[in-house]
Amino acid sequence: QVQLVESGGGLVQAGGSLRLSCAASRSIFSFNVMGWYRQAPGKQRELVARIFSGGTTIYADSVKGRFTISRDSAKNTVYLQMNNLKPEETGDYYCNAEGGSPWRNYWGKGTLVTVSS
Repeated sequence: QVQLVESGGGLVQAGGSLRLSCAASRSIFSFNVMGWYRQAPGKQRELVARIFSGGTTIYADSVKGRFTISRDSAKNTVYLQMNNLKPEETGDYYCNAEGGSPWRNYWGKGTLVTVSS
């Protein structure tokens, strides 16, 4: 019954910025961790960033210093601020949530990010 809805994807030139949003159907603090993954065409899905309920964050090495994951509990929303985007970062970006009792793993349907050269 949990729904995650991503938004904010689109077309951006290399070096530009986008902010992705993931709106959850319930409190984001009901999850142990939420994160963003991406999947480039023909490639496997990979972790981009995660934020734990206590506020700890993890980033893929390739995005450190450029991407920031954050949250707004009042809006049940997790964000991914992406700066200085690169063409190779084109792909579908998915919101993920894990946790609860019993444990669950939820996925949004994704939002497409296209970074042009």
